[in-house]
Amino acid sequence: MIKNLESAQIMKLDEQVDYATGQVVSKTLSQNKNVSLTLFAFDQHEGLSTHTSTGDALVQVLDGMVEIVIDDTPYTLHKGETICMPANVPHSLYATTRFKMLLTVVFAQ
Repeated sequence: MIKNLESAQIMKLDEQVDYATGQVVSKTLSQNKNVSLTLFAFDQHEGLSTHTSTGDALVQVLDGMVEIVIDDTPYTLHKGETICMPANVPHSLYATTRFKMLLTVVFAQ
């Protein structure tokens, strides 16, 4: 089920999570054994250190710019761009500017 969003309402996802100075803000929309949907807002120069996930992760950039490193290869993404990070492959991200994303993780069963 989807939570923390109004049902049957037109909305802009980038307006559903706010920036906070020096912080990473997250808002869980759905989490179960099959899928995880989370909105994030990263202040500039914030990030996530190198890690792996047991599911394929899809990043949709809603605002700003981010550098994502997947298996030692850097990618720069801007608002409106998307990238897939495969399961069990090391990845990290760094907010070049303030940025917001929708992270969808799909887990194999």
